[in-house]
Amino acid sequence: MRRSLTVALGLTALLAGSASGASFAELSPTAQEMFTESMAWMDWHYDPKAGYLYDFSASAALRHDTRSSAWYALGLLARNSGDDVAEAEKIIRNIISGQYKVPSEEWYGDYQKYPQEPYVGSAKYPAERYSSWDPNWRGFIGTTLILAIEEYSDLLSDNTQGLMLESLYNCSVGDSYRFGSLVPGGDNLWPSYSNPAIMRAFVSGWTGRRMQDSNMTKAGEKYAQEILDLFNEFNTLSEFNSGTYTGVSLFGLHLWSKYLPNDSIMAKNGPRMIEETWKVIVKLWHPGLRNMAGPWDRSYGYDMNRYLSLMALWLWPLIGKENAGLIASPQVMSHKADYAWAPVLAILVDEHKKFIPKNILYNLGKFTGEHKYHTSARYPPYDNVPRNFTFWVLEKMTIGAESYDQIRVGGATGPDSFNPAVVQWDTGDEISWISLYPTEKTMRAKVYHNKLVMTYPKGNDKSEFQLIVGTFEKMPNVSGWDDIQGLRVKVSGNVDKTYDVAFGGANGGGAGTINDFENWRFIYKMPSGFEGVPKLVLEFELI
Repeated sequence: MRRSLTVALGLTALLAGSASGASFAELSPTAQEMFTESMAWMDWHYDPKAGYLYDFSASAALRHDTRSSAWYALGLLARNSGDDVAEAEKIIRNIISGQYKVPSEEWYGDYQKYPQEPYVGSAKYPAERYSSWDPNWRGFIGTTLILAIEEYSDLLSDNTQGLMLESLYNCSVGDSYRFGSLVPGGDNLWPSYSNPAIMRAFVSGWTGRRMQDSNMTKAGEKYAQEILDLFNEFNTLSEFNSGTYTGVSLFGLHLWSKYLPNDSIMAKNGPRMIEETWKVIVKLWHPGLRNMAGPWDRSYGYDMNRYLSLMALWLWPLIGKENAGLIASPQVMSHKADYAWAPVLAILVDEHKKFIPKNILYNLGKFTGEHKYHTSARYPPYDNVPRNFTFWVLEKMTIGAESYDQIRVGGATGPDSFNPAVVQWDTGDEISWISLYPTEKTMRAKVYHNKLVMTYPKGNDKSEFQLIVGTFEKMPNVSGWDDIQGLRVKVSGNVDKTYDVAFGGANGGGAGTINDFENWRFIYKMPSGFEGVPKLVLEFELI
């Protein structure tokens, strides 16, 4: 949209309404704690001359970062101390100035990843989705701009708000270019890609209403219906049980529930979807292990006590920082860049509580007893059939696995993030894990109180069961199951009982780290001349 369209529609009408403002002073004590600590960390990274945060990576050589700067700007508006508002406006205007504005380009309406980068798609800087540009940043930054308008419009100048609305219009149009494709190099935004899909529907629906564009409004509602249809199959997110992306989806569903009018399908269904998602979370969150029980659809690590997850940030204000699995200085954890989400969630969490049943809030902070849980989810087009999950949650251990039939190994996310069978336990010194690294498109799994059975229905004599096992501070050298701390593992099935062990180390070994985590890899192959269905059985005893 050109600036003239903003004027034609009437800036006064578009900016109508005053924000209530979720100010820092109004937050609950634990939300204030999370807000204050995360903002202090980002203050340290802020470059006032550039009007951007420095990239949090120590290897970025003082490059800046656009997305985290948007979240920081929202935090500045909420804090509203000294020159916070002026700096927030500076950041917002900088981000908008770096938005791509050529309608014929696929990245139209998206935002620069950092201000120093060459122009995407230029001769020396080819357009590579999720590399030189990230289409999901439309959702991350677009939702943040909307929050700034909804909560803090009384602090922002009319001129800045006009630029924000124009930016949101371009963002929504650009997001409409996206569609799921299985063609190599094609886009992957299916309605089943829960977290960006939910944000896309919201930004389109909100912006269409604010800009009086009925087609944009209808597009958001239509896309939301597709997401809803999938959710209603099992009352689960298609992108199921992710320590990071369940947190993003809850964020998007909160926006559906709060900032859209009652006639929106999103406003009507968002609260129920939030409640149903928390019903799953309370079954899988283990307060003693401070982890979500696996399997995980898309994970950035094997232990939430070591990598920073958005679910931990949702939980911090609800049950306390340490109980959520966060260390005293979360900014040193793996995947630390997501700590920049903390001010955003701190602003929302107190109101978010009203969408969570009281019994769930009460039970999040304590182990309520051993239980089994079963559910299903579907992620088309990667799932040929629904994925069926079974979890056993014990006092000091979790065992979980899923049965699936997918069109490629690792499903929608790939093998490094897809963890289809997971065991976690308390060693007495730390939390450790066993996770199946996917090597087959199809698996059948059965989970018992102390046993896990995995079979490959379409496997053959070349099949392998690769188990990623945690490291142990007190036992740095592992050569077999007898060296695993705190757990006795009995192995059976029709695999070759002679197995290989390799170390996935940061500085060497037979394999590499996975999502920053060092690991031991136990690899079982099939016997020579094998015929039949490959099967591996693991039985567990805590010691």
